[in-house]
Amino acid sequence: MASQDWIEKDFYKILGVSKDVSDADLKKAYRKLAKENHPDLHPGDAKAEARFKDISEAYDVLSDAEQRREYDAVRAMGGGARFQAGGQGAGFEDVFSNLFGGGGGGFQGGFPGGFGGFGGFGGPQKGGDLSTTATIDFIDSINGSTIKIRVGGDPISVKVPAGITDGQKLKVKAKGQPSPNGGPAGDLVVTIKVKQHPVFVRDGDNLRVTVPVTFAEAVLGATISVPTLGGEPVKLKVTPGTPNGRTLRVKGKGVQFGSRQGDLLATVEVLVPAHVSKKAEGLLKDFDELLPDEDPRADLIQRAGLL
Repeated sequence: MASQDWIEKDFYKILGVSKDVSDADLKKAYRKLAKENHPDLHPGDAKAEARFKDISEAYDVLSDAEQRREYDAVRAMGGGARFQAGGQGAGFEDVFSNLFGGGGGGFQGGFPGGFGGFGGFGGPQKGGDLSTTATIDFIDSINGSTIKIRVGGDPISVKVPAGITDGQKLKVKAKGQPSPNGGPAGDLVVTIKVKQHPVFVRDGDNLRVTVPVTFAEAVLGATISVPTLGGEPVKLKVTPGTPNGRTLRVKGKGVQFGSRQGDLLATVEVLVPAHVSKKAEGLLKDFDELLPDEDPRADLIQRAGLL
């Protein structure tokens, strides 16, 4: 990321935390915001998607102690301390020329504890970061995997942790551009894109699936088979009188990593046959006559204020 981006973006404000926030509180704030703004919960909402990316970007920088120190210093100085990939952007000389009214070469002091990988003004500087995008299958985002990425040179193995979300960034240390003067190499930042699954949708730590049932199964009840991600189908009981749209829960069959264990949420979809035989049509009319004489839309009309 260019230093200009760091000047313009207040990562603390994006995450709703103070500058002295602890690592634990930072992670807690990130998880809450990431869950609320995840694209899966706001399909087609470009603003929510952009905010989710800003949240991920802010956490990626502030959760890394070295980048956080560098970010704070750049913001305090007005930018220029971080170099863009390829050597573009402001350098230290530019910053100190602006701050002290002359060339920066005469400044020999160091920053306490170093400055974002620089040993002191005039010392070795960190190489520029590189960025790329990698697309993975849905099941690999849940279970984790190792992928190969080629950025200019030999392939690089990148470990994708279980439970990663679409748009999340991974940092591979020292796989960016080399330093121009003997400092550490920059990092490789990989943005993960997760392919959509034809059946399952992620909802936090849970997985959602729509399960079709027949009219008879919904009315009379049944035991049906429900698919699981990467495993054998499970049996699920549909109770008599189950309405269309009811969601049934299968414990422990969602996203699982570490101590976290999500569930499988199966939403019932009652199928209506497009064609029925004359005999079935007659039986259905007999069935309808045996039902209570009630208007299923009466309450809807009343609440709409039409009566």
